[in-house]
Amino acid sequence: MTTRTASCTCGQLTATTSEEPIRVSVCHCLACQRRSGSAFAFQARFRRSSVTLSGESTSYVRTGDEGSRSVFHFCPRCGDTIHFELEGDGSSIAIPVGAFAEPGFPAPTFSVYEKRKHTWVSLPDDMERM
Repeated sequence: MTTRTASCTCGQLTATTSEEPIRVSVCHCLACQRRSGSAFAFQARFRRSSVTLSGESTSYVRTGDEGSRSVFHFCPRCGDTIHFELEGDGSSIAIPVGAFAEPGFPAPTFSVYEKRKHTWVSLPDDMERM
């Protein structure tokens, strides 16, 4: 069993996982580009029951391109997003991979919104795409 802890920059908000991720993905949608400050967002989804949250968070609900709503939880002190979930889905939780600060984290196997992917981004051919 692998235990990993994701934390915000100031360390006040953490998410500790006790299992391997269900899925590791990248998202190229414009909202994720803005949220992550990068060409795409890189996140891992876990069973909710395998994640322990600690610290105070503030939430923000964002409506996606196709109408789904996600609830993002971020540190009110430093502003880092530490976890998010699809509204109404209590079975899983997503954590931005960068919050783990673990260069050996498993590679993504799923890519979404590739129509908005930056032209210079190259991903493995064997990834699942949506």
